[in-house]
Amino acid sequence: MPRLDSDQLLQFAATLPGWQLRPDALRRSFEFPDFVAAIQFVNDLAALAERQGHHPDIDIRYNRVSLTLSSHDSGGVTERDVTLATAINQLKSA
Repeated sequence: MPRLDSDQLLQFAATLPGWQLRPDALRRSFEFPDFVAAIQFVNDLAALAERQGHHPDIDIRYNRVSLTLSSHDSGGVTERDVTLATAINQLKSA
């Protein structure tokens, strides 16, 4: 899958509230009331990522979960990352 060019990235970034656009990745952190809630989110995210066949890099620090999305095989951000970021936003708001 081809990487998105800078114009495409800017266009998609406008549809992804909370996500930071990096040159080669999308990044977002979520904060939860406690560790158990953070882990529940990660478990729900794992099921979502498996269904999409695309997996984020996950960093868990007590009640904060930081995610990085990048299509390593394409060397940057692709539509796969945007699709997963959109689904993660929906998961978090559910």
